[in-house]
Amino acid sequence: MKLSEVVKISWEAIAKNKIRSMLTMLGVIIGVAAVIGVVSISAGTEATINDQISGLGSNLIFITANFGRGGRDSFAPNNRGGLVFNDAYAIAQQVPGVVGVTVEQDASETVKANGVTLTDISILGTTIDFPTVRSMNIASGSYFTQQAVDQKQKVVVLGASLATQLFGTSDPVGQYITIGSTQLPVIGVMAPKGAVGGIDYDARAYMPITVVFQKFTPSEFARFRGDRVRLIYVKVDPSVKLDDVILQIQLLLYKRHNVTSSAPDFSITTQQDIIATQEATTAAFRNLLAWVAGISLIVGGIGIMNIMLVSVTERTREIGIRQAVGATAEDIRIQFLMEALLLSIFGGLVGLVVGMGGSILFGALSGMRTVIVPSSVFLAFGSAALVGIFFGYYPANRAAQLDPIEALRYE
Repeated sequence: MKLSEVVKISWEAIAKNKIRSMLTMLGVIIGVAAVIGVVSISAGTEATINDQISGLGSNLIFITANFGRGGRDSFAPNNRGGLVFNDAYAIAQQVPGVVGVTVEQDASETVKANGVTLTDISILGTTIDFPTVRSMNIASGSYFTQQAVDQKQKVVVLGASLATQLFGTSDPVGQYITIGSTQLPVIGVMAPKGAVGGIDYDARAYMPITVVFQKFTPSEFARFRGDRVRLIYVKVDPSVKLDDVILQIQLLLYKRHNVTSSAPDFSITTQQDIIATQEATTAAFRNLLAWVAGISLIVGGIGIMNIMLVSVTERTREIGIRQAVGATAEDIRIQFLMEALLLSIFGGLVGLVVGMGGSILFGALSGMRTVIVPSSVFLAFGSAALVGIFFGYYPANRAAQLDPIEALRYE
């Protein structure tokens, strides 16, 4: 029997019971759509995290102060370990391949200017390498200098949206703002950067870290700890091997802190380390959900098997007549197998449309990023076809093994 004839006969058999066929395909539709949806949401989350980490800058190394024994912070007065402000200068001056080093100290203050009062504005104290390390640019004016950091000069650079909130369309450079009770001249405005990792860089005010230590530290304990810092950001020249720079930083800090490699008071990670950890976490979560969604395909396959067995029973006399006029067991087997395959293929096609359309719609309505992964589309559709073949074979084989005489007698 020609393949076209098999497809035609199988399609006619399916079309006779449209409602039953649609309900049979529903399990496959749900399974395929679920696989595509789960993978697209997971891939979108992973891409968002990667963008946020990459948005911090490129070729970055993060040096973090370790916690002290007994769970106490390395900033505690009786703890001699941890990172200090001068470690950043030492790394910048003594480690080859480093193009920028910065540390940060934040605070939250009320900002006033031009008759406008804004509360809980993020104030970030940092160093001169901050624009280089964090890939930020100056839109107007200038950034503060090393002399401003060393001499604790009270100057400020505004984020793009903060400048607009305070001064509207006029140029803020050269004007004064009051942060807390301290008046500072505006020397520059940052170019727009947007939000990265949930932090709106455009809504911040930037000033020398020494000024923040002196004027805006949040408590007496913070003042007591002096120039201790939790995190140092290091930007590395792309042409230099990252592992070599990390090793040089480790050796320098071991010597400066008088610690050994077995008990360091700091830890070093890279953007790649963070991205790899996030990818491993999201991949495990994605695989778990994909397996759960895959169960729907199996359930759909069981539904196909059940309906095909019912179909074989209902059409026993038809099978006997076809055998009597010359149809072989292989012809009967192929026909019923083709019916099961068509049910799974059409269910898979509808599932693809529902899955991709649902993913796009979910991303648009929820605000979460979704990324349709082509491999998941092929995997889901291929799985649907295999499900049809696997679960359709037993009913098809059962139909092929019917005795022609008994089939003709069946009422």
